[in-house]
Order: sequence, then structure tokens, then C-alpha cells
Amino acid sequence: QVQLVESGGGYVQPGGSLRLSCVGSGMIFSHYTMGWYRQAPGKQRELVATISNGGSTTNNADSVKGRFTISRDNAKNTVYLQMNSLKSEDTAVYYCNAKNIVTRLTYWGQGTQVTVSS
Repeated sequence: QVQLVESGGGYVQPGGSLRLSCVGSGMIFSHYTMGWYRQAPGKQRELVATISNGGSTTNNADSVKGRFTISRDNAKNTVYLQMNSLKSEDTAVYYCNAKNIVTRLTYWGQGTQVTVSS
């Protein structure tokens, strides 16, 4: 079955950087649009960024434009989220998402905590 495993979360001071990774298994990785979402305490899960199956098209939420970059390596079944200039409001659990480009079936990872605080 499809599994998504995130890593790279942690504690960082405002202005710092983190890189999240998500490795997929049980899937043909290049058949999936990949995305990162986040959910802060008491808030709904929101889109952070998505990347097309081939990696040519990305989409970022306005709140992270210019600071976060999504990328993927299909040979490694991995999608990344480079997060720079982190702010306290970026504190959340970050989830990896995979959506099949044909069936539209969607899968989620277990999430990784990112805490931005001084």
C-alpha cells in the first residue's frame, strides 16, 4: 500500500530554515502530484505548496511565497519543502500529500512537527 513518511521537522528560531522530506513507497511516484499541507493548533489544515508529477509546475500559498520552495526527486521517490525565513506563524504539523493524476486517490503522511519560537 501507499506510504508517505515525512522527516526534517523540529524546533527553530524565527528567521531560521528547515528542510522537510517525504519519501513515498508502494507507489509509482511519478504518477502523483505531491503537496505539503499544514495544520496549526485550533485551525484547519491548509495548503502550503504543490508540485506536478513531473516537477515542472509548482503552486505556493500566498503566506509562504518567496520563503518556501517545493521540489521533488522522482528517482528517489522524495518530495522536499525548503523553508527559509521562518516565522512563528509557520508553527504547525506539516503533512505530505500524494494525489494520483489519473484516479485522484489521495494519501497522507503522518505529519512532522515544525515549531518556530525564540
